[in-house]
Amino acid sequence: MKQLFEQATTPEVLAEAVAIIMAILLASALAHYVKRAIRPLSARADLPQWPRRFAVAGMVLAPSFLSVAVLLVLRAVFASFDMHTALIDVALDLATVLVLVRFGVHALSVSLGPNSWFRKWELQLTFMIWAAIAFQVLGWFNGIERTLDGIDLIPGKAQFSLWSLLKGIVVIAGFLVVTSLIARTIERRVMKLEGLAISTRIGISKFSTFALLTLGVLLGINASGVDLTALTVLTGAIGLGLGFGLQSIASNFVSGFVLLLDKSIKPGDVISFTGTTGTSSENFGWVQELRGRYIVVRDRDGVETLVPNQNLMTNSVINWSYSDQRVRIRLPVHISFQDDPEVALQVLIDAAANHPRILKDPGPVSRLMSFENFGMKVEVRFWIRDPMNGVNNVRSDVNREIWRLFKKHGITIPVQQHDIRVVNAENDGGLPGIRR
Repeated sequence: MKQLFEQATTPEVLAEAVAIIMAILLASALAHYVKRAIRPLSARADLPQWPRRFAVAGMVLAPSFLSVAVLLVLRAVFASFDMHTALIDVALDLATVLVLVRFGVHALSVSLGPNSWFRKWELQLTFMIWAAIAFQVLGWFNGIERTLDGIDLIPGKAQFSLWSLLKGIVVIAGFLVVTSLIARTIERRVMKLEGLAISTRIGISKFSTFALLTLGVLLGINASGVDLTALTVLTGAIGLGLGFGLQSIASNFVSGFVLLLDKSIKPGDVISFTGTTGTSSENFGWVQELRGRYIVVRDRDGVETLVPNQNLMTNSVINWSYSDQRVRIRLPVHISFQDDPEVALQVLIDAAANHPRILKDPGPVSRLMSFENFGMKVEVRFWIRDPMNGVNNVRSDVNREIWRLFKKHGITIPVQQHDIRVVNAENDGGLPGIRR
């Protein structure tokens, strides 16, 4: 340790260390100006996708790339004066490794898409991979491996060290990244097949993703050399937890595959959860996405609800566009006994005849439904073919037209009334309030 300290505090090494620090600060300052110059290009919507991606990549790689460039200039200066350059060579190697790792991680992040978990952990993964390679470059890797391999996590005959755990996590993560890239490529290709139904395409892409990720985990465990027999107790506890705690999740995944196979729910369908048939439009919305555990339903207010797949299998769901998007709407109204029902029935047809969303074939019809205590119940019925554009707005338009035409033709809508007759008990000879 003393010898190492003496070597690190020699004038040559201190001069190199100060020069490296100054070079890194200079590279950081240059990278700041480069980023500020490139950032407007990455935000321009009129440019094609690839120039904007190159601009983003330039912003990401600018600090590390400029560090390599400045260190190269610094080494050339030190070499021209025959000065010691060993520490600069090490810094140059580490900076070059950082450039390569940063570029590779960023390329993987772009390939997996903006919504991938990889994008959120891009910087952290870059640092961890660079640190592991840096230990190997500096010659520290073997010592760290021996130290971690000496820490036994599960005492007993079978050995499972901390190094085995970390190696298994890294290898499994690597296989998961590779299988995720393959799954994403398959998904893009399948979603472009216009000859297949959208639910079939989603089912194939979801199944391939699930299968490839499972294969990646198994291959990663096998490649990492982890002895699963050493994890008997741990795997037993995990299996018990899966049996009880993840029962609902497993049921939702299975229900999701069933929905994809039977095509009962598809993206773009209009569904309702009221449990009533007819023209009820409460709690209805459009199916936006089919996920492994849930579906995304967007209502008229723009609120997206995540509905577990199991609910769609066990509860009654109205699919307004399952086989035919046409739906019939019924609007009941009461008229007075003094009004002519024939005129009222014709007025109802006229109120619905000119609406642009109401079908002409079949056209609107009106019916005299019943004679109530306070008036006659009539009803107009009409069909629309686009329930995804709303149902209550059509009901409101037709009801407003009915009101206008009723006022024009003098048709009244009666109000239910109750008459109470008070009979004099002395004149009637009975109990008060009772009429015989």
